[in-house]
Order: sequence, then C-alpha cells, then structure tokens
Amino acid sequence: MIVWLVIGFFVCQRLIEMLVAKRNEKKVKAIGAIEFGASHYPYMVAMHTAFFLSLIVEIKLLHKGPSQYFLVLLLFLMATQIIRYWALCSLGTYWNTKILVVPNAMIVKKGPYRWLKHPNYVVVAIELLFIPLLFDAYVTAILFTCLNAWMMVVRIQTEEKALNQYLLN
Repeated sequence: MIVWLVIGFFVCQRLIEMLVAKRNEKKVKAIGAIEFGASHYPYMVAMHTAFFLSLIVEIKLLHKGPSQYFLVLLLFLMATQIIRYWALCSLGTYWNTKILVVPNAMIVKKGPYRWLKHPNYVVVAIELLFIPLLFDAYVTAILFTCLNAWMMVVRIQTEEKALNQYLLN
C-alpha cells in the first residue's frame, strides 16, 4: 500500500508539472521565447517514465518492501520538495520542463537561484536516487542516477549556452 502511495504522489506531481509547464510554455512563447534542446527533450521524458516503470518492476519482481530507513528517507525527500516548489515559484511563468528562453529577459537570481544555478536539477537527482532507496530498489537507484547524470550534462550545457547567449545578467 505504501509503495503505491509514494509512487502515486511522485507520478501525480510529475503530471501536474507537465500541465503547468504546458501552460507556461504558451505564455512565454507568446512573448517570444525560443526553445533549445528539443532534440534531447523526448529522451528526458522517456527516462523519467522509465524510472517509474523500473521502480515498479524492481519492487514487484524482487518483492521489495519499505526500507528500514523508510521514514528518514521519506522525510528527507519531502524536505527536498520545499526546495522544488521554492525554485518553481521563484521562476514563475519562466519555469518549464523544456528549455525556453525569452531573449533579453533578466536571469532569475532570487529564491534558491541566489545560491544554485540549477536547484530543481539537484532535487531531481536526489529524487532519482532516494525514491528507489525507500524500497531498497538499488538497481533503479543506480541506473537512473547514472542516466540522469548524463542527461544533466547534456541539458545544463544546452541551457547555459542559451542563457548566456540570450539573457541579460
């Protein structure tokens, strides 16, 4: 039961974020936003989808249950959600799952962006490691931490290039 509550929470969160991202995409494209990294975006979506499928399969096939550290890990994950929503709220309409840049806009330097360039990516990295650890799903934790690291290298390079080219500091 707890497995489905946790997975359901994070899946619903992702689906809601996709709706918010779609709404924000329309708004920023209406004011001239340019999309970057469209070629890698489907791979990122596929990776996140595969993460949840892998997690479910590993838990079911190997009969995994909650870790002995479940409560500590869950509290840590919930705390990271504060950072996630702080980052999303700090970007407002500019937040998106895609890389959308409005030329000559100011780089956001409020909220967690005062200290980190990519706080939401840090939260995602934590989630992809710690959600599987809630259920001792080590294969999913290791595999998707590695895949996400590769994806973040590609994504951050693309995003930084676009930001440096089109935004005001």
